Amino acid sequence: MVTDLATDEAAPESLGDAQNSAPDAPALDDGDRDSLHTLPLALLPMNLPSLGRAKMVKDGHMQSMIEMYNSGKSGSGRMEVANLPKIFETSAEFKADLVILEHMERLHSYDVYSLRIELRRLGISISDQAGLQLSERKAEELTSYMTEFTRPLMQQIYGGTDTNIDSMEQLLSMFKSPDKGEALNKLRMVADKLGIPLAEVPVFMEEYGDIFLSLAYYKDALDGIIPRVSKFLDELEKLGENFQVRQIPRFRETCEMLQLRFNDITSSITGRFESFDRNSKTLWDNINAASFQEMKEMIEAHYVTIGGVLCGLMVKMDAWEEKFVRGKGGPVPKADFIMSEMRMGINYISEIEKSAPSIGDLN
Repeated sequence: MVTDLATDEAAPESLGDAQNSAPDAPALDDGDRDSLHTLPLALLPMNLPSLGRAKMVKDGHMQSMIEMYNSGKSGSGRMEVANLPKIFETSAEFKADLVILEHMERLHSYDVYSLRIELRRLGISISDQAGLQLSERKAEELTSYMTEFTRPLMQQIYGGTDTNIDSMEQLLSMFKSPDKGEALNKLRMVADKLGIPLAEVPVFMEEYGDIFLSLAYYKDALDGIIPRVSKFLDELEKLGENFQVRQIPRFRETCEMLQLRFNDITSSITGRFESFDRNSKTLWDNINAASFQEMKEMIEAHYVTIGGVLCGLMVKMDAWEEKFVRGKGGPVPKADFIMSEMRMGINYISEIEKSAPSIGDLN
């Protein structure tokens, strides 16, 4: 089924027209690369150019859809993966693309960190590894989060000296090429603590920076989502006071279910980050190569579930805010949307959170 097709005359008449007329898109757009719910298919080894220009996106029901084109206000063309054979001629190349897309539609999230894990698990090779990194712009935006996680490392090397940091690249370059003579001696101390040769310290720094950049990325997304969820739950409370809305069958039960699910999900995932924060602060108390590897593996084990939960919460809040931008819409339309759209997929998000690995304190 093709959805979200506008009737505006500016929209292509069919998906076939969209494929033939769509201009070549940039290989990887920074916004898509940094997104939780958008996968530019140019990242994957697609055989068909028209599929390589498309995207896979999560809709408000947490279903994965192929977006063949998006012309803004004029509309977009989305379809389910299962319906692609109706559009494309069957060929060996298309069948190979279809296998990959069928794997991708089952993923919980399309953020770069969970994609690394899932693509490796599926044995899908990516030639452009830069596509599995956050954009430079996003990395710079996360500097304030990143410095919280890297402060213990800086204290080990620079003895707590205040240092001005304007970007993530500057932070990592300080570790790789310290500009203080005594820092080299401290790097040797770090190498001794880790039990690795001095020459391997830059690789450790890269891994350390990447693992905590991933936490900064997810924490930034969580901090942006929590206020939006709280605002939505406040709206539920107000809607429940409306006389017309109270007449809608099962609305009260639906609201109670949504309140319970959203509160449980946000409380659980917030607790996970508190555990990560606690472990990251104690990591340097008795660090060695094994304890860092344990920390790294623990965090990476949570990529798929954290990405899935944050992706789900984000698409839910996006759907609500896009429908009722700036408070538009009366109580009854809002209640209808809650019954038909907001409740769909919430149990799916809840199950992702429940499936998260347990977190223990590092030894």
